[in-house]
Parts: sequence; structure tokens; C-alpha cells
Amino acid sequence: MQFRQQALAKLQSTEELDLPVRFARPQGWLALSVSVVVMAAASVWAVTGSVASTVTAQAILTHGQGSYILQSPVAGQVTAVLAEQGERLPANSPVLKVRTSQGDSVVRTVAAGRISALAATIGQIIQTGANVAAVEKIAHTSDPLYATVYVPAENASAIPADARVDLTVSSVSTQEYGVLRGRVKSVDRSAQSAQSIAAFLGDSQLGDQFTRKGRPVAVLVRLEGSKKTKSGYKWSSADGPPFALDSMTLASGSIRLADQHPVDWLLP
Repeated sequence: MQFRQQALAKLQSTEELDLPVRFARPQGWLALSVSVVVMAAASVWAVTGSVASTVTAQAILTHGQGSYILQSPVAGQVTAVLAEQGERLPANSPVLKVRTSQGDSVVRTVAAGRISALAATIGQIIQTGANVAAVEKIAHTSDPLYATVYVPAENASAIPADARVDLTVSSVSTQEYGVLRGRVKSVDRSAQSAQSIAAFLGDSQLGDQFTRKGRPVAVLVRLEGSKKTKSGYKWSSADGPPFALDSMTLASGSIRLADQHPVDWLLP
């Protein structure tokens, strides 16, 4: 009760009414000004700025049309291997000679390409439909390489046309020569199965490898050309590696996704 009376008496006193009232110290005004400027800048950035993000996934260098698995149309014993691994052949070229109960038969290429793998040897007994070779579809030595990046399906919609891609090639030292440059050419919106990947690459093991974490989406990447490098393609380093690139070389691709406005993810 005594404290209450003292407080009332102080309020009723007119002795200090003519003294100025100090609302804030100069240091407080400075802090407030800085806070206002920071909040204004953050608001402008949230509305007009953008946030860049990337997705990284397994990739492989191939020619644009991919490969196919050559299968034997007959059953019998292989008596001759008529092609060599790495050899480039036109369509309908002989690959194997097979002795059947009706006589000798020749297994031929379906389309022009390069023999990337031979699975049959002389003396081997094969059945109808057996995989005997993998053929990469390439008609001319000047046909360019592409990269196929197998991206998780949930990221497909965020990949813009002509998006920048950096490729870390397994056969090239990144520390010494950097990364291979490319641009997105097309995005296959349908999820790829192990079987469809194996059919395109001509390798069932790669089909299993690229679908280990689920069915991905195939992103075709056009490699940027350069007349200044030995490989004929543009690298983050000036010269790139002192050798040409081979198809069916594994890589890792980092694709820049469409820019997002900060307000899209700052607001709930």
C-alpha cells in the first residue's frame, strides 16, 4: 500500500514536466535503421531474386541413336566369328557363322554400327534368341557423341530446355582437366525400366545399374564442341584431356534446374 501511494504521488508531481523525454539512444536509432534496410533488401530479393539448384545423376557417353543387342535367329554351334570388337560395319554385315541341323547360317547386323561387345566364341553352342553381340548405332566416324543422364523421375519437370550440364567423365582426371560442358537437348518424360535402358545401351548390366534407386528419366545432353581441344569438345579447362573420348564411357552429370524465386519456398 505504501509503494502504491508513492507511485501516485510521483505521477501527480509537476516538478519534472518541463524536462525532455528521451525515447531512444543514438545507438538504438542506428540499429533500427540497419534492421529496416536489411529487411527491405530481403523483401526485394524474395520477390525479384532467384535460387539456382542442380541435380546430379549417373550418365554415359554414347552416340545419339544408342545401341542394340544382336540376337541369333537360329540355334547351333558357332563355327566362325566374322567380325571384331570395335569394328564398324554397315547393315546386314556378317558377324557369326552358326552350324545348324539344316546347314550353316550367318548372323548379320540389323543396322549399321560399331561392334561394342562380342558375346559368342568359336565352338560355343547357342540357342535361338541368344545375345551374341552389342552394336552401337553409328554410320560415320564424324558422328558426334552425346551424354545420356539418368535423372530421378521427380526432377524431370524442373529441367528446362537447353539447361547447362557439367559432366565428370570417369576416364578423365577432373583435377587436371576439369569437367565436360554440355546442354540439355531433350528430356524423355517417361520413366525408364532396366529393360529399356539395356535395349538402348546394348548392356543389361548397365540397365540394372542405372535403375538401382528406381526408374529414372533419360536426359539427352548435347556436348558443346570446341576446335581448340584434342577431344573436340568444350571443357572447363582450356585444353581438356590430350586424347579423344570413347563412347560407352561412364560419367556423372550435374544439371542446372530451373531457377526458383525465394518467395516460393520461404512462404508456407
